[in-house]
Amino acid sequence: MKQPIKTDKAPAAIGPYSQAIEVQNPAKLLFTSGQIPIDPATGNIVAGDIKAQTRQVLENVKAVLTAGGSSLHKVIKTTVFITDMNEFAAMNEVYAQYFDQAPPARSTVQVARLPKDSKVEIECIAEI
Repeated sequence: MKQPIKTDKAPAAIGPYSQAIEVQNPAKLLFTSGQIPIDPATGNIVAGDIKAQTRQVLENVKAVLTAGGSSLHKVIKTTVFITDMNEFAAMNEVYAQYFDQAPPARSTVQVARLPKDSKVEIECIAEI
């Protein structure tokens, strides 16, 4: 079971994430590879803005988690890679819809380029 950690002695979260997550005696952990906004039906990057791409990425993450016996509710930590930090708020808006309760710890990093020139990539660690 994961437990969010929160303290006023460190900066408050500025988005849908927890300062830290405590996990007690996890039996198994699932580490996903980074997912980009490829539509599994077509094999192509989804058209559209960062919101559309973030939605597809999180649907891909959800599918991988499900295949591994986990779920978005069991995610402990995510790392988000985006190519333009100016699109952070739009990405965050969609991300918040997927992690609306006890969101995982998160890091977000701007990178120069992602595979297939996607705008966003997300990897995670989840309990099984």
